[in-house]
Amino acid sequence: MNSPDTTPPGRRTARRSSDFATISAWWRGLGGDGFLVLPPPRRARYTQSEGHGDAAALVEARGLTGPVSFAYWHWQSHERAFDRSGALTGELLLHWGGDHAAVAAGLGEGPPGFRVVDGGPRSAFQLDRVTRRDEAGLPDPVDPDGVRQFLKALDEPVDSSASSLRYRLLSPAEAAWLHDRLRDPLDLSAAARFVVPLERRNGLTPDETERLLRTWRLEYGGRFAEWGAWRELLHALLRHGHEAAWEIVAAMGSGTSGVLRQVPSERGLAVVREFALAGDRGSVHAWLELRRSLHEPDAVRAAAGLAAELTASDAPETSLRGLYDALIWGVTADWRRETGADHHAGRSYAALAAVRLCTDERLPHVLRVLAAEAARDQADLVREEALRPGGSVLVGIDTTGVLAAVDRYEAARDGLLSGTGPDLNAYEGALRGAWHRYRTLADTDVRWLRERVADPETGLQGLGFCLELLLAHGLATGAEVEALLPRRLKDLTKTYRTTYTEWRHPLVTLTCLALDLGHPAAGKLVAWWNGARPVWKNELRLLTHLGAPDEAKAAELWDFVTSRAHDVGQLMTWVLVRARLDGEHPLFVADRLLGTPGINDHVLRRVLIGVADPGQPLWHYAVDPRGRSWWQRALEVAEHPGLSAKARAIGLRTAREHYLIRHPDQLNPVPTETERAAALAWIDRHAEGRPAVSD
Repeated sequence: MNSPDTTPPGRRTARRSSDFATISAWWRGLGGDGFLVLPPPRRARYTQSEGHGDAAALVEARGLTGPVSFAYWHWQSHERAFDRSGALTGELLLHWGGDHAAVAAGLGEGPPGFRVVDGGPRSAFQLDRVTRRDEAGLPDPVDPDGVRQFLKALDEPVDSSASSLRYRLLSPAEAAWLHDRLRDPLDLSAAARFVVPLERRNGLTPDETERLLRTWRLEYGGRFAEWGAWRELLHALLRHGHEAAWEIVAAMGSGTSGVLRQVPSERGLAVVREFALAGDRGSVHAWLELRRSLHEPDAVRAAAGLAAELTASDAPETSLRGLYDALIWGVTADWRRETGADHHAGRSYAALAAVRLCTDERLPHVLRVLAAEAARDQADLVREEALRPGGSVLVGIDTTGVLAAVDRYEAARDGLLSGTGPDLNAYEGALRGAWHRYRTLADTDVRWLRERVADPETGLQGLGFCLELLLAHGLATGAEVEALLPRRLKDLTKTYRTTYTEWRHPLVTLTCLALDLGHPAAGKLVAWWNGARPVWKNELRLLTHLGAPDEAKAAELWDFVTSRAHDVGQLMTWVLVRARLDGEHPLFVADRLLGTPGINDHVLRRVLIGVADPGQPLWHYAVDPRGRSWWQRALEVAEHPGLSAKARAIGLRTAREHYLIRHPDQLNPVPTETERAAALAWIDRHAEGRPAVSD
């Protein structure tokens, strides 16, 4: 975002109006010819999904027909970009929908003094200030925007897909400019931004390291982690052999493991081993890498040794999962270094490695189970890659050996996976990706889910996942209520905020279960929901009306969903309540609502797809275009002979917008070519002008 010729008004110059006012005035002048810009956001537009929802509502309100493209920014981007006075202190991300070329043309170059940069068809546009650089490409040190943009450019790795990030070398002028920022008098809070790009390139000198250490101790005392560049300083101390590094490691604990693995030493190995055995999952990766660097280069043998130590110390399951992740990362990184393969090929090799490892007798059973779990959705991809016409990206690997590995995996899979399940502590996106596997439940699945509900170590996320599945399939019983009450009630009454899950807050689900069973605890739970505190529960209270529904509950829900208040599942709940009361499929209830005044059409479309299977509704706050469940149910809605043409069109539109069609490489796992071809063929059969009902 720089220009060698013009100097825009910087933040050093007084302005008549704020940056926000300037940008807003420009923004209001955009639009027309099938291109909309949404008004600047309020807090209610916090995510991209809510931005798309606002766009849909605006299109509906204006009665627009035909293709419409749009642009907006949401509150998270707003808070990152503007300070309280309205000054732009970082780039403003402009999100969009529709046709990328139309949006790019509609946004143009940006308002005077600013510039819009096109991030490409899969990214946001970025609006930032135009700044000036000198002949060496360096910003004026007193220009905060120029400095910010310069440092951001230095922060870009040579290859962001590489297993270990590398950064381009600094020019002599760039290095001198950064070192000049660290001269006395040293402003430690400002220095952090310059320490990071220097030490990422092993650039801090012994003298700079010593002065930074001295100032850090003086200004931060025992609050070392509050300084943003403490990891880079520790790295420099380790690199220079400074004894103070080990004092910092002792004070900071397991958070130093990632730095210790970058500077291998026997002392570092001993330290991260203790962190890992104490149950820190993040330290396991460093432990394996250091063990390989110093003693056992073979990743599988090294991992087997660490697994034995973890098992002997009764380490938690999460530590063993961390070890498996580190093993896959390690063997894939080795192969990429040996072959020069890119990130795409590395993904294929990681899938092959998972397939191989699940039958590798050098590994203990627990790691082979984790490998089999990872390979569950990968084996078909591996087979397809091995048989790819014209050659596989798996350079130097024998096709016959790959196919044999897949056969061995498939023979062992059921035995390894029986009675197991996904990592309930994984981030929600990964756990949500397993949801489609549980549309039907085997006896071993039910047993595993019940064990997890009864386990006092299962957190709120895991309880929500497991209890929702049991209740949705009609398999939850009084035993689940007894397992959670009263000893888990203190945990269950804690907030669990999320916008990414197919499951509800576990206390919502538990209350519905207790009401359906007529359990004695139901009254106590309902009284808690009706109480004044805690405030967080108020938006979820109506979701409990799905338990033992009646007409009064349905009426209260209806008043809410027609009020245009923020919906977190209330319309879904009303549809399911109405279906239970009337004894019909919820799809028909949702279908009849289409076009009803006062109902949020954007939310209703999500509900229509989500209730395609009433035995396992999808509670996600918006259609998830990456979710396998949403794809399958979109097809079911589009092909349902009993639904209206409008409802079936919504199913077809949802399918067309799914990433399986638009961005298959962004799905995890990536679909096989067979799966992708079948999806495209389905879309082709249901093209405009042809019936949306299958033959």
